[in-house]
Amino acid sequence: MSDARTAIRARQATRTPHTLSKYAIRMLLYVELLVLDCLSISAGFILAGKIRGEEWVSPAGFDLTLLVVPAYALLAINRNAYSLEALQSLMESLRRSLTALFMTMLVILMFGFFFQAGTLISRLAFAAGICSSGLFLAATRTAFHYYARGRYPHGLVDELVILDGVYPPDLRAPYLLDASREDIRPDLQNPEMLNRIATYLQGFDRVVISCAREHQHAWALLLKGLNIRGEILLNESNKLGALGLGRYGTTETLIISRGPLSMANRAKKRLLDLAVTIPVLIICSPLFLIFAILIKLESPGPVFFSQVRVGRSNRQFNILKFRSMRTELCDEDGQRSTARDDDRITRIGAFIRRTSIDELPQLINVLRGDMSLVGPRPHALGSQAGGRLFWEIDEQYWIRHALKPGITGLAQIRGYRGATQEPEDLEKRLSADLEYISNWRLWRDISILFATVRVMIHRNAY
Repeated sequence: MSDARTAIRARQATRTPHTLSKYAIRMLLYVELLVLDCLSISAGFILAGKIRGEEWVSPAGFDLTLLVVPAYALLAINRNAYSLEALQSLMESLRRSLTALFMTMLVILMFGFFFQAGTLISRLAFAAGICSSGLFLAATRTAFHYYARGRYPHGLVDELVILDGVYPPDLRAPYLLDASREDIRPDLQNPEMLNRIATYLQGFDRVVISCAREHQHAWALLLKGLNIRGEILLNESNKLGALGLGRYGTTETLIISRGPLSMANRAKKRLLDLAVTIPVLIICSPLFLIFAILIKLESPGPVFFSQVRVGRSNRQFNILKFRSMRTELCDEDGQRSTARDDDRITRIGAFIRRTSIDELPQLINVLRGDMSLVGPRPHALGSQAGGRLFWEIDEQYWIRHALKPGITGLAQIRGYRGATQEPEDLEKRLSADLEYISNWRLWRDISILFATVRVMIHRNAY
């Protein structure tokens, strides 16, 4: 029992200041594996060139390796060839990498056909290079698998077990959190409590809950709103919307959540954020200065309005906007929805709200990593619909925080903007947010960004 009541602080005690987290270790292994793959493909084409001379695989003086390697890298990343599953399973690692190589071959042949470059490339040389590369890939990936397993015998996942009133006698875990001792509970009516829980879970890849049956439903909803693999120790059958069965030690678990995006998809989404945000911030910097001066001239107070909002995994952050209201009348908790002809809004404030210019400083939030360009809009803690707090209307409200909040989102381009006067206003937004989370695609983010341009000036933007 004493082991089971060891608080999460034991995690820091077991690590020296120079010890990397397992997430950081995985990132390093992905990079090493990517470099190894590129070298394997290069070696394959070098070997093919040695058979009949370098010109055989360098048509018109162009080295095919310079085309194959980057194409393979992009396709392999897209096929999740650099993922936890690929590190843990040799068969999965081989399947994903060789599939990416095969797709690379098809893509290059297709481009050669359309651009009529087929006569410049020896089909036999290209086939020899691909086959040699496949053999090198299989060999190096097999060796890398056993190297990583030997170097990190305790696994590549940081796991946390939360003990909420149920203490399995045979449970052994490096990181344990006693919920009663740390005074945490899955209270879906208390955003401050959910923020505390999210802070405890930060940095872990997997969390397993051991709790009584009456607490399972609340923990399940909470886990679905976290960007983490969440499981509940299985004592009996239940209806929690489990994704499958897992195992922790000798005890079966219900897998409740896996996180909505894979590592590759998170990387693609973040790259899109940075690719758009950095140029826009540079281009709009004169606009920032102009509106900062206008805001200061019309009313005293700060240029930016900062407010606590609920972000990814229910962690709270400070959102930035251009201040559109008089400082003394600003609603810090967001309990009062903005209405048409709201007496708190300044003249310049009315203009920047109507044109959505007041949202521009959120690009700084995107740059800092608090937000994304596209995602569920972050709400203030006091936001209400029909006199009820948002999370009191529907328990699934917390699930919408599985992804980073966005400057725009699916709900916004569908016209769900403005005040939430009735519960139905929140329910429409929530339905769109959950649809977006469960069907995320990079191209959908791009299409939402283009659609946002059409609705920046909207009748409900006031």
